[in-house]
Amino acid sequence: MSKKLIELKNISKSFGSTLVLDELNLYIRENEFVTLLGPSGCGKTTILRIIGGFETPDVGSVFFDGEDITKLPPNQRQLNTVFQKYALFSHMTVADNIAFGLRIKKKSSSYIEEKIKYALDLVNLPGYENRMPDSLSGGQQQRIAIARAIVNEPKVLLLDEPLGALDLKLRQEMQYELIRLKNELGITFIYVTHDQEEALTMSDTIVVMNQGYIQQIGTPESIYNEPTNAFVADFIGESNIIDGIMLKDRLVQIGGVSFECVDTGFGINEPVDVVIRPEDVELKDPEGGMTTGTVTSIIFKGVHYEIQVESAIGINFMVQTTQNFPIGCHVGISVIPDNFQIMHKPQSEDEEIMSAEDYSAGNAV
Repeated sequence: MSKKLIELKNISKSFGSTLVLDELNLYIRENEFVTLLGPSGCGKTTILRIIGGFETPDVGSVFFDGEDITKLPPNQRQLNTVFQKYALFSHMTVADNIAFGLRIKKKSSSYIEEKIKYALDLVNLPGYENRMPDSLSGGQQQRIAIARAIVNEPKVLLLDEPLGALDLKLRQEMQYELIRLKNELGITFIYVTHDQEEALTMSDTIVVMNQGYIQQIGTPESIYNEPTNAFVADFIGESNIIDGIMLKDRLVQIGGVSFECVDTGFGINEPVDVVIRPEDVELKDPEGGMTTGTVTSIIFKGVHYEIQVESAIGINFMVQTTQNFPIGCHVGISVIPDNFQIMHKPQSEDEEIMSAEDYSAGNAV
């Protein structure tokens, strides 16, 4: 297992009267691709700026490879940042943009020339040395911004929503480019986004945030398949989130009907949130379902249909399936026990936005 490279301890940060981060603890391992994911205002960019040295925490410490760097300025940290707005110098050639940091460090001309060629080859833009930034597409400009960062040989690359200004196809292409770069460079990537697909596609580890608190940390698979609360389930992909009652271990009641599940450890007749992913709802002949329903809408999404079904138990199910069920069709609805995800309901507003107690002592990645 890789060693801890970055550690944030008891970080709190306010802007005016607004508390953005509250006693946050997090560590990041060497050579990981870690994504900070959450809605606008959740604190993810503030974490990135604190790691980069652009913001100082009100309380807490930042450690890099075991050294306290809380008060170290950005130019003395072994990391570089790539922003959403590429911040290229419009009056400089591509080569001059890439070489800017190296010239400040007074590197030799031969070293700089070699590094420019290496960086352009790495981002698949060889021969672009003499081009001007305004002659490049958005994706090419973003690659130059990444090239400018990596020639400085940082141990960590910070990326603040770097693909947000690109169109969908180009954004998807750049996602694969970033994965390739991470694997080839062998450095740590810390990536900020509110795009769930980006996070699931690229990350080794995802840190899901809401209102300054870490909600869940895990692999893309564990975050998607085993969300710890309704916020994570709703934010990562589509979900049917339903009020239920856990009658006993492995038996949940929804809309007055009992369904077998695999969850244990809940109280008898405990109110719970039941999460069912749309792809886990199976539509079949009415007599073969656990309950029945009527199709009320259908949208073709390319790889599947997204169907709304009003069930006989009073719950509106979202269903994703490759089968076409016309509006008005009477169907059976089934969910296998493994595909019910049962969650404790939050007991207070604070609990609703805070992560589980497991994270309060140390949000470990």
